[in-house]
Amino acid sequence: MHSHHPKLYDVVIAGAGPVGLFLACELRLFDLSVLVLEQAEDQRSPLKRLPFGMRGLSAPTIEALYRRGLLDAVIEAQRANDVTGATKAAAHWAQQVRRPAGHFAGIQFFHDKIDETQWPYRLPSPAGASMMVTMESLETVLAARASAMGVEIRRGLGVHDIEQSDHDVIVRAGNEIFCGRWLVGCDGGRSTVRKAGGFDFVGTDPEFTGYSVEIEVDDPDKLQSGRTYTPTGMYTYAPPATVAMVDFDGGAYHRTLPITLEHVQAVLRRVSGTDVTLTDLRLATTWTDRAFQATAYRRGRFLLAGDAAHIHSPLGGQGLNLGLGDVINLGWKLASTIRGEAPAHLLDSYTNERLPLGAQVLDWSRAQVALMRPSRSTRALEAVIRDLIDTPDGATYFAERVWGVSLRYDLGDSDPLVGRSVPDFELADGVRVGEILRNGKALLLDFDAHASLQAVAARWGDRLSYVAKPVKNRLGLNAVLVRPDGIVAWTGRRAGDNDEAAQAASRWLSET
Repeated sequence: MHSHHPKLYDVVIAGAGPVGLFLACELRLFDLSVLVLEQAEDQRSPLKRLPFGMRGLSAPTIEALYRRGLLDAVIEAQRANDVTGATKAAAHWAQQVRRPAGHFAGIQFFHDKIDETQWPYRLPSPAGASMMVTMESLETVLAARASAMGVEIRRGLGVHDIEQSDHDVIVRAGNEIFCGRWLVGCDGGRSTVRKAGGFDFVGTDPEFTGYSVEIEVDDPDKLQSGRTYTPTGMYTYAPPATVAMVDFDGGAYHRTLPITLEHVQAVLRRVSGTDVTLTDLRLATTWTDRAFQATAYRRGRFLLAGDAAHIHSPLGGQGLNLGLGDVINLGWKLASTIRGEAPAHLLDSYTNERLPLGAQVLDWSRAQVALMRPSRSTRALEAVIRDLIDTPDGATYFAERVWGVSLRYDLGDSDPLVGRSVPDFELADGVRVGEILRNGKALLLDFDAHASLQAVAARWGDRLSYVAKPVKNRLGLNAVLVRPDGIVAWTGRRAGDNDEAAQAASRWLSET
């Protein structure tokens, strides 16, 4: 198999969705050779433009895009792509007098009830807490950035056979053979890499089949617009043509039979309790609330990220955010491992930090399914949650979870800021921390220009940016060490903490 020695890439990535593309960009920041293999010939798909193809980006995702200089491009692409008014259609609820901030199983919470003083470490920043994009806008921007950075993207080549040795991974895609030091599966819920790598994938089976369809309705007055719960299920109707619905059939219909006009009409009649008539079925896709997760995100030279590592229902749109979060955590760790700069066990921290977060999101989606069951006891429980979510504490709690603003890794430090996303400190000259992080390097911010901290930073050479400048709001700190992924690794709250700063830098950047 090795007879003609295919080119050896540092990393081969299976899957050119947002997760695979963003990972490729992260790895290129460190000058690694990256090949992305994608099964689909064409990245465009009408489903990615559906109003229900809209995705809500969470705070950590928006921050990641901002810190890599991609946020403006995504906002611009979203404006340019939104010729159909999909943003408006998806956000028909957003035209209400009170501005909705998100939902839990369809129960909205509102901006006017959220108490942002509960999040003292969020400073004003160009990166807001939430925004809507289509998958198409996001993928277009990430593909352009990856290509510009020198990533090799090969479309129409799905990975179908993989062998792992001590030194590399041999990948067959189409009729070609590729070779990489590492293989990362960003190839979705039915991941080939996960199956070939022998990862355990465990979780809970589905309770429903969900449908997202674009239809023509003969008698639209029979359907209520917005989200409607019925004794047999739930449907959401965005006139004139878009319907999402869930049918509690144990997921029986998902990917088993072709989706026909007759079938969609029968399900819609059953779920809506009306005799509505459909005249055309333009687009249709099904999904379920199956919730599974890999028990580890790495086996040997195989790694998983995104839906390959965890799948759950699209309720609350947290899957994309979870996947991009995996990538921002993994990229720099894999890069420094490949470059021989990483401390021992750095790559293990990827699973250790991301797995518990994935488990939380899976439970969050299960909790929403529990609130959607068409039973009287569930509707009664929904009424309780509806009351709670409309209190300041309730709205703030749900916003915190849905927006991801409370994300914190347990780095074994009791300091409340360690393990969190670094606040977007603004320096005296107007430059923000988010802009300094664009080069993918760790950062030591020293608000008081201590010579001793500068000496600490110097030990890591150009792997650690050292910035000694006062900031406009220092939140009671005099220094802060930030990992390449924007996570705070250490805070200096009093002069002379330099030994701790050096220890923290050693832990993430290795001994010097």
